[in-house]
Amino acid sequence: MLIVMKPHATPSEVEAVAEKIRGLGYTPHAIPGAQRVAIGITGNKGALEVGLFTGMPGVADAIRVSQPFKLVSREVKEEDTVLDVGGATLGGRAVAVIAGPCSVESKEQLLEAARGVKALGATFLRGGAFKPRTSPYEFQGLGEQGLKLLALAREETGLKVVTEVMDPDDLAVCAEYADVLQIGARSMQNFPLLRRLGAVKRPVLLKRGPSATIKELLMAAEYILAHGNYQVALCERGIRTFETMTRNTLDLNAVPVLKSLTHLPVVVDPSHGIGLRQHVPAMARAGVAAGADGLIIEVHPHPEQALSDGHQSLALPEFAELMKQVRVIAGAVGRPLAG
Repeated sequence: MLIVMKPHATPSEVEAVAEKIRGLGYTPHAIPGAQRVAIGITGNKGALEVGLFTGMPGVADAIRVSQPFKLVSREVKEEDTVLDVGGATLGGRAVAVIAGPCSVESKEQLLEAARGVKALGATFLRGGAFKPRTSPYEFQGLGEQGLKLLALAREETGLKVVTEVMDPDDLAVCAEYADVLQIGARSMQNFPLLRRLGAVKRPVLLKRGPSATIKELLMAAEYILAHGNYQVALCERGIRTFETMTRNTLDLNAVPVLKSLTHLPVVVDPSHGIGLRQHVPAMARAGVAAGADGLIIEVHPHPEQALSDGHQSLALPEFAELMKQVRVIAGAVGRPLAG
């Protein structure tokens, strides 16, 4: 259920509603809007009586939420959520670009990538310090040393850092260095990790699992919001289908569907979505045209030397051309690039 407060409801009236929800054994979630506050309710197993709240001071309406993903639903919050990451934004009118190498490999490699993508218009730097690899014998990342290098790159360039956290035990150290915590596709339904993210005051970029439905992605996001962190963006990064000519099948259908169902920002990952360097720009253009709020692109100064995902990483000149194209497509649909 969603309790909609009147535009001029006082803080004490809002708190009275929240206290009544707690008294019923449920959890209130205050959701500020442009004009008024709404309060979502979680923890109830069945429908609540509207009359429990409609007579309370400051309450404008009580609405039953039909979707199982309550807090991420547009039924609960109509206007788009915009993540404010230390002055950089993800969501809203501007399209954000997150770019950088798959893995942090060295100081020289990371700083060259960071300087390059910054100069070309990216506002976020991606880079993996902890890497989930299919083979246990492949490069697993530099760990905390990689996080320190990301922080160094942020200090020099001003780019906000996006990095993946895989293990709940690594959450604290990742949150210490990162501006945005990425949850990779393999961890989308790591429920202990999702619960822990609810208590961490860092924005989260949640990637769709390779075999996950749109509903499962939204329910995974619901775990994070239900545990107290409302700063979440969703990422479509391709799903596993019967097609073998590409790494994954980038589900661009998901972008407008998600935008209609949720207020959370939606990011597209064309690098993993298709897995072929020469076709990443086409999928990036398509993602922006479909309505994505951001792109996350793998960029490496020397893709042929990359320790992971070199086959789908753009070199800096290729990224420069992609940014030109993306600006054109964004402009065609009435949106600027962030930064």
